[in-house]
Amino acid sequence: MSLLFCARRISFSGNMAAQQRFLVLTDDAILPIKLALHVLGELQNGRVEPDNIQIITQASSLSKLPFESSSVDAIVTISLSLEFPSTVLLEEISRILKPEGKILLKLGVETANAGKDMTLSSLKMKLLVAGFLEPESVVTKSKESSSFGVKAKKPSWKIGSSFSIKKVTKSLPKIELDDSDLIDEDSLLTEEDLKKPQLPVVGDCEVGSTRQACKNCTCGRAEAEEKVLKLGLTTDQLNNPQSACGSCGLGDAFRCSTCPYKGLPPFKLGEKVSLSENFLVADI
Repeated sequence: MSLLFCARRISFSGNMAAQQRFLVLTDDAILPIKLALHVLGELQNGRVEPDNIQIITQASSLSKLPFESSSVDAIVTISLSLEFPSTVLLEEISRILKPEGKILLKLGVETANAGKDMTLSSLKMKLLVAGFLEPESVVTKSKESSSFGVKAKKPSWKIGSSFSIKKVTKSLPKIELDDSDLIDEDSLLTEEDLKKPQLPVVGDCEVGSTRQACKNCTCGRAEAEEKVLKLGLTTDQLNNPQSACGSCGLGDAFRCSTCPYKGLPPFKLGEKVSLSENFLVADI
């Protein structure tokens, strides 16, 4: 990689701190100083002193620029290729640019209007993705040649900077109610609403800790207990069925010959086995 400097090499320290600093990058081996001054003048809208410029040639292979962060006022890239500068190099340009510093991607390619518009759009998108703001097309025409490019600027904040967001508290609006618009809730109730509801009488089948059917059972518990007796199962086995093999609830096809649930419909373990009313009624 070769470096070509204008007039003399300028050190960005000491009494040069107050002066503006400019950088020109190109992927060519040689760059005329006159061209660098002309392009920087377009970006700065005025004359640029040669002593404030540093030029780096063959910069396409660079992955890091030898400058401190936020130390350069404006940077120009000059190339014939849309691939220059690369994404990595654009990150470095963003790093060394001062807040609100300017950048100009300059192309010296003569193209048709349609191709030029597409190229400018691609360059604008490239700068936006890299974090730059307000991309703007720049077209230069002369008798000898024509060139175009896109300029933008770096945001006004530094990388890693932080600031607090003040939360604005808004007071709730005051609502004034007119008492004449209020309705008495009791006036909306009817005589039927005010009557105390009568609870249903608890049947004999629900009385007692054994929960056995009474002699004159009419709720269906007697029939259920009769089915349980005929099946040879306990009430707990029907209400909370369990299986040592895990296949009892799948049906007779998966049950062994000694399974207590043989003949019952499939069920889920832990859930009550539901039996239809005609489950034990003979088919013939």
